Amino acid sequence: MALRRVVITGLGAVSPYGVGVHHLMSGLHAGRSAVISQRAEWEPDIHDLTCWVGAPLKTPIDSRQVPRKFRRSMGRVAILAHLACAEALGCAGVPPELPRSGRMGVSFASTMGSIRSLEQFFAGYYGKGEIRGLPSSIFFQFMSHTCATNLAYVLGITGRVLAPSAACASSLQAIGCGIEAIQHGDQDLMLCGGADELHALASASFDLVQASSCRFNDHPGRTPRPFDRDRDGTVCGEGAGALILETDESALGRGAGILAEVAGYATNTDGRHMTQPHSASITACLQQALQRSGLPPDAVDYINAHATGTIQGDRAEAEALRAVFGRHDIPVSSFKGYFGHTLGACGALELIACLGMQKDGYLIPTLNLEVPGEGCEGLDHVTALRGKTFERFVKNSFAFGGINAVLILKRYGDDN
Repeated sequence: MALRRVVITGLGAVSPYGVGVHHLMSGLHAGRSAVISQRAEWEPDIHDLTCWVGAPLKTPIDSRQVPRKFRRSMGRVAILAHLACAEALGCAGVPPELPRSGRMGVSFASTMGSIRSLEQFFAGYYGKGEIRGLPSSIFFQFMSHTCATNLAYVLGITGRVLAPSAACASSLQAIGCGIEAIQHGDQDLMLCGGADELHALASASFDLVQASSCRFNDHPGRTPRPFDRDRDGTVCGEGAGALILETDESALGRGAGILAEVAGYATNTDGRHMTQPHSASITACLQQALQRSGLPPDAVDYINAHATGTIQGDRAEAEALRAVFGRHDIPVSSFKGYFGHTLGACGALELIACLGMQKDGYLIPTLNLEVPGEGCEGLDHVTALRGKTFERFVKNSFAFGGINAVLILKRYGDDN
């Protein structure tokens, strides 16, 4: 059976710049760093962090946009997911009855659910040795599939519900699961993406494995520094990205605008180390995605790197890009310097930004990249806003545990 064509018809974003895709794109286009000091917020709870910066959502979110009967089982991460999905559904023009038809499913990820709700649970448990005073719905706020199940509950989705939890590759894997469900005829539409909230404990997890930035606490806007010789680790951010995927037949039948088409997707793992990335497995994942797309490496017009600003991660990714693409004239950039690492949201949120660039014909540079570090040379690093029309691009996401995910998109109608 031939695989069905998968297209993207809706986008929604919540980023440190605000609620909405337009806020995301305007912040990136203006070159504004959303990274600020978090010392005042975090130090009272954790005294020995080395990284005191992060990228929180600057504007308060109005959780009352979600009806109270649904809101009770939602922590902050699910609220962020809901806001992004509401925009994506509106963008795609999905009628309210469609989610209940069985033709539509959801594949939505987060790293570990709501950390704030998890903290609240254990504060009550360890502080008092009892659970009776805790909200009855608190577990549903921090369970790993809180975003996916809450979205299904709010929207009345009766199709499949998936919730990949693969740390920083989570949302790209969620999109990949959606792609495969549609390609094989299991669903006609999928609501896909990921979300994560900023919390001191999230930053602390990178501290513990010496992967967080610690030298720029007094100059937040100068970190993280993807591919740069002075990079010293990543910075955590928060947000949510949501996309509507469907068959091209479904989209055309509904009269929906098609934003892009899926060319290829692949995911693998290196099976070698929990925190040390391996360029050979990244290379294999890139090659598999290209093979499935039917595109040769020189057909790619742009690469959106995962590049978090860690010493080893950026080097391994650069090595893999050189090994697969060889030539030095494919533009490469990373968005982590603008709003940090949004963890389970990063693949979806950064993919949405790539589609915004493709629509308007420009490339956003890697913020804070001044001089490529050792092992990161030999790529066409975008270091200034660049006008460029591009048809096909690669989006990378990599995670602890050696998990890799690569997605290739192309402009709809580009059948070369």
